[in-house]
Amino acid sequence: MPRPFRFGVSLLTSASAAEWRAKCRRAEDLGYDVLLVPDHLGMPAPFPALVAAAAATERPRLGTFVLNAGFWNPVLLAREVATTAALTGGRLELGLGTGYVQAEHERAGLPFGSPRERVDQLRRTVEELRASDGCRVPLLIGGDGDRMLRLAAEHADIVAFAGARLTPGSTVGRLEPATARDLDERVARYARSAADRTEPAERNLLIQTVAVTDDPRSALGPLLARRPELTLARALALPTVLVGTLEEVTGRVRGLRERYGISYLTVLEPYLEAFAPVRARLADDG
Repeated sequence: MPRPFRFGVSLLTSASAAEWRAKCRRAEDLGYDVLLVPDHLGMPAPFPALVAAAAATERPRLGTFVLNAGFWNPVLLAREVATTAALTGGRLELGLGTGYVQAEHERAGLPFGSPRERVDQLRRTVEELRASDGCRVPLLIGGDGDRMLRLAAEHADIVAFAGARLTPGSTVGRLEPATARDLDERVARYARSAADRTEPAERNLLIQTVAVTDDPRSALGPLLARRPELTLARALALPTVLVGTLEEVTGRVRGLRERYGISYLTVLEPYLEAFAPVRARLADDG
């Protein structure tokens, strides 16, 4: 039987206390299951933002999506997680990744490291958190590399597929969307690594574009201008693009679950309202 859908929204923009509370309440009213905060410079600090979200809402889970392990000392992070879990009434879900924006590390005066070094740092962080008595929270690990998928298969309650890859040579985190075939391969790689698990992990995908519309070309204009090699048909086939009529978009969401086992979708804050009718249409899908 397929896993029930869950829908999260990643809240990207800083706000006053009143504005933040209103935004979180709006997401709860629209039926989102998880309120998420990323870990990038120039965006809200994750843990105080989640504590404030907990005070403003009653039902949604609250999560980091995802913490940049290179920003955090693992021992001190365990203290942050334990405190935040307590202050959010046990609603915390901890998302972790290696970080991919070199320029942010340089601005913070922190080493960026090679891909291998960043995954090693993440593994040390996961092991420290798992060893800490105060950090028994659901763990999401996000990333698409082979070692990341093996680490997720070992430790994660939720595995998050990025659905995108870093543009070669980019230091500012410029991403290229993955094709359906790319995601097929990554999901299959993860499934092989996780074959011995007794409890399957939930599978997540970060959606990059949402529009319920009869004019997909207009909605995808910025993407097509940025990526001239994409035709409209190829853009619409990208797993992280949900553009079309309400029936078409809900069908694509169901297709993600059928094809990849992805039942937990995260949308970005600019699409909070646009995705709401889709979430409502799928509320009884199970």
